[in-house]
Amino acid sequence: MPSTDLPRYDDLPVRPDLPPGSSWGLWGDHDVLGCLNLLTPERVRAGVACVRDGAVFPLNLELELPGPPLFGRAAFRHEVSWLGDAGHDDARSEWNTQGSSQWDGFRHIRHPVHGFYGGVADEDHGVHHWARRGIAGRAVVRDVDRHRRAVGRPLDCATSDPITPDDVTGALADQGVEVETGDILLIHTGWVRWYRGLDQSARDALAADRGLRAPGLVPGTATARLLWDLHVAAVAADNPAVERWPPGSHLDPEDRARAGDRPGDAHEGFVHFSLLPLLGLPLGELWDLGALADACAADGRWACLLTSAPLNLASGVASPPNAVAIR
Repeated sequence: MPSTDLPRYDDLPVRPDLPPGSSWGLWGDHDVLGCLNLLTPERVRAGVACVRDGAVFPLNLELELPGPPLFGRAAFRHEVSWLGDAGHDDARSEWNTQGSSQWDGFRHIRHPVHGFYGGVADEDHGVHHWARRGIAGRAVVRDVDRHRRAVGRPLDCATSDPITPDDVTGALADQGVEVETGDILLIHTGWVRWYRGLDQSARDALAADRGLRAPGLVPGTATARLLWDLHVAAVAADNPAVERWPPGSHLDPEDRARAGDRPGDAHEGFVHFSLLPLLGLPLGELWDLGALADACAADGRWACLLTSAPLNLASGVASPPNAVAIR
């Protein structure tokens, strides 16, 4: 479907036999790319047009960060071996592709009622589809960190501080740049910069069972509607989950219990359930956006060319983004 014909969130789904709030069917009945279909040659050219001084910003964190890994994920082992007098090989074991900067692939999260994106079988999804298509286009930075500080409500990176749709649109108004259909939205919260300032004991506490609290987008229909109606190709942020953590922390106990009793409404507590399996919107987490955001703020240019090369791993659940922004 041409991007100019995309329905608004409130007009989804496109057929009555499809799940509510889903983009299923927009790009065919066995689609595995979701909103990445919006990265047309026109969008690549729009990204290239943003390059003025050639400044390059790598957006991957060091593989060792966060350290220890969050969410109970294993820390990888790095082993370097000799090749006689010729040099070295190295190998990693126990490596979780979501331990550092990452793309969440469509195999990562299934909807509790409707399954994986597009109704496609679990084993037929995989980041290899994204890798073999390629990810390149115009990206727009949304500096929620600076916006919240400017309005006297700085984000508290040690808590589940909510980022509302109004915070995102407020940053948009501050920056004076329009999100175009097929852009990649980069949300800067300042979390990575805050994390770098922690000592090891504080990092250990975050990685402990249920120790993590982090700001992020508020779950629920309003956030899903905002992101879909922007018609972006993907969303990436510098916090652990894009949305606030832990899930459902904005709900009172009674509302959490009701959401648990209604699996179809699970996205109200965890917006991943809307974005990945229903809308087909790729999510990037723990991207290193601080230097890029600083450069954008310095000269008022908030758009850039972005390229990303996920792992060409058949049926892969997730991948480091291997992302670079060029201004």
